Amino acid sequence: MTKTTTAMRTIPTRGPFSLEELALFGFGHRAERDFDGVMRMAFRVDGDLESAAGVEVQQRGDELDVTVLGEADPDAVARQVARVLSCDHDGEGFAALGRRDPVIGALQAAAPGLRPALFYSPYEAAVWSVISARRARPQGIRLRATLNAAHGESFELAGQTVTALPPPSALASLTELPGLPADRIPRLHAIAEAAAAGDLDVDRLVGLGPDAAMQAVQELPGIGPFYSALIVVRACGFADVLPTDEARSRQTVHDLYGISRPMTDEEYASFADRWKPYRTWAVVLIRAAAHRLA
Repeated sequence: MTKTTTAMRTIPTRGPFSLEELALFGFGHRAERDFDGVMRMAFRVDGDLESAAGVEVQQRGDELDVTVLGEADPDAVARQVARVLSCDHDGEGFAALGRRDPVIGALQAAAPGLRPALFYSPYEAAVWSVISARRARPQGIRLRATLNAAHGESFELAGQTVTALPPPSALASLTELPGLPADRIPRLHAIAEAAAAGDLDVDRLVGLGPDAAMQAVQELPGIGPFYSALIVVRACGFADVLPTDEARSRQTVHDLYGISRPMTDEEYASFADRWKPYRTWAVVLIRAAAHRLA
């Protein structure tokens, strides 16, 4: 178990927000089925991926109380948590979008306070992309747990043990992972090298902008357009990027808005202008909550 120090920080939610909705989001390696009032996370820290932090997050009205365990800068950890929970953007503006768009408003009412839950970092999203590719999500979750247990750190968070992904230095020396095809190991080494060089720093990718950042991460072996979008959009926290290659969400848009014929990419982009500057958030909400509308 990692030796820890403890610090407390507070994050404003900035609009309608439900920690329970995000804790049960079911995204990437997270697969919680119940919520006891605490969201537990363990991750590599922005700017110093060799360091790990464990956090316990609890909601208190329009604020989040964050208990930080580990030796990392608690202010940096709190900023990272705010991004992961999409509290680094104006949630009031998203609520206003729901008042303008009846479909978004109905979804917000069906899933109150739901915002995108993000990967902890582009580094962690890239590792997930490699270990989960071409396999069922539960298999990817088990592989990540195996990798964490063997080479990462663990934290005791509100009575539960939660493990963090290995740092780039440990990933670079990995020779095998039971259940992972051998040809994926060099891909993980390439991710470790890119992370150590700073190429996967969240600030760098945000500075490039979504399009250039997605092109940059596609230089990693095994990362194509789909996974580059996952790494950039769903780890860096871009709130206004329209995913055009998600067939499921596009079909759901057609169904919810009563559009009878498939839209071209150009038509879809024009249609989605109504969701600016929250196109990412809108599509995530549509995909995650449409099934709640009877």
